Amino acid sequence: MAVYDSLKLHITSEKFIIEPVVPSSDNPELLVIDRVTQDISIQGFKNEIPASAITINIYGIVGIIRLVAGPYLIVVTQREKVGLLKNHAIWKVAKTEVFSYKRSLTHLSERQVAINKNYLALLDTMLNTENFYYSPTFDLTHTLQRLYNTSPDFNTLALHERADQRFVWNSSVLRELSQQQELAKFCLPMILGYATVTKTTVNGHALDYIVISRRCIFRAGTRFNVRGVDLQGQVANFVETEQIVQYGESLCSFVQTRGSIPIFWSQKANLKRLPNPVVMDIDHLSAFKKHFDHQIFIYGDQVIVNLINQDGPEQVLEKKLSQVVTSAQNRNIRYEPFDFHKECKKMRWDRLSILMDRLQQDRVKFGYFLQIGKKVSLTQTGVFRTNCIDCLDRTNVVQSMIAKEMLKEQFVQLGIIDVDHNLQDETQFDTVFKNVWADNADVISKEYAGTGALKTDFTRTGKRTMYGALQDGYNSVIRYFKNNFQDGSRQDAMDLFLGNYIVEEDEGLTANSSPLENNRDWKYYAVPVIFIVAFSMFMVSVLLPDGGRRLKRSM
Repeated sequence: MAVYDSLKLHITSEKFIIEPVVPSSDNPELLVIDRVTQDISIQGFKNEIPASAITINIYGIVGIIRLVAGPYLIVVTQREKVGLLKNHAIWKVAKTEVFSYKRSLTHLSERQVAINKNYLALLDTMLNTENFYYSPTFDLTHTLQRLYNTSPDFNTLALHERADQRFVWNSSVLRELSQQQELAKFCLPMILGYATVTKTTVNGHALDYIVISRRCIFRAGTRFNVRGVDLQGQVANFVETEQIVQYGESLCSFVQTRGSIPIFWSQKANLKRLPNPVVMDIDHLSAFKKHFDHQIFIYGDQVIVNLINQDGPEQVLEKKLSQVVTSAQNRNIRYEPFDFHKECKKMRWDRLSILMDRLQQDRVKFGYFLQIGKKVSLTQTGVFRTNCIDCLDRTNVVQSMIAKEMLKEQFVQLGIIDVDHNLQDETQFDTVFKNVWADNADVISKEYAGTGALKTDFTRTGKRTMYGALQDGYNSVIRYFKNNFQDGSRQDAMDLFLGNYIVEEDEGLTANSSPLENNRDWKYYAVPVIFIVAFSMFMVSVLLPDGGRRLKRSM
């Protein structure tokens, strides 16, 4: 069941009236939200929309969130077309707007107004995240293989009902609408991550190259605030990435996953550039098993590609993970450790071929999903679950290399190239491929660590460069600042939007305090200022090394 694609929001002093824009021959139903009673209902078009109503064009309802001032309606007001997948449009959210049910804040105390303003700022932080995507007619939350393996009854369900709840980022704010079956066509599930559809050619054959990365809502958070696994087997920064080739009536899909090392560990920000990871002294096996039982059920066999350092501070993580894998004795799991930094030191990134050779047999065994017309010829039977310490930079480099190896097999299978054809010679496609995976790296990194990814010069060009290393240094400094001084509020924003924290109606009333009311002393504000000044002086010394001497001579 599709969701309404284009709507009009009519705002009156008493109601929000949402009118689907449909062909004139249809008689659209109106979604009416009473701003006073907060009732939500469907009404016929015979109920006239007041001439005094303020009308704006919208492209979907993100949901409803309740803050101190009461409920707020969140809608999509601008969008950008990503492209078509199976003739279904994929859209990127470009702008949202938030409308309060209440016409004024006179019912709040001054203290509550301030708290509510802080909550709205957190909400804006989340809504201004650049990479929300949706399709009003296609289920973006499932891979092509999962969609094919569904029953006819599944296909009759509303988009929000059939969606993979791991990836629906507005599921919490949609709840008030999704609880009423008759509102299904207004419930628009959205993913957060990355999606691109690029038209390109390979060996003279036109095709669409598509990559969709879906971030998981469970154990969602920011870099140093959320690490490892929880008691339910959910891990931080879990992302499912699907690479799709759309060629005529043929569709190829290849899926990989990434996620934090599935043991109990932490790495709390403490003003060090890289705080040492700490492995908790508790039983890890149960949570590890829960995680992989779920992964195996969904994806099949697992190869854990662990890219962290096998000496230094990261060593404790590699040793513990290796022990837990051995203790689990699961024949559907294979462990492949590869010390990325040691193997590729001195910019010897060509040595990644060693890892590709080790993974070759599994890659052939797992295969990929191939559908020609309505017939499925091949299915994928397992995934590479790749991680480094952040599941960002090293992870994306390796995932892109695995993806490219699989692409060649798919192109040969589709008759686009011969077995002996070198994909590197396809310069147009090679540029598209590298930029797509570099962009994917940057987007996932910004959402978790606050900056673009490191090592993207290799992903974009196939070479590790000195400029890329300097850019990585810059991003590392920005990450340091954001992780130490901004990620607390970004974490709060995610928890608020995802419903991990529920705002109490009486927050700030009488003695009831709000978690946003923190009495911080001068040190909290002084440290970031000192850091900025010190970093600025450092950059001046790097960029103008002789400036100081010239100044002295002039005096």
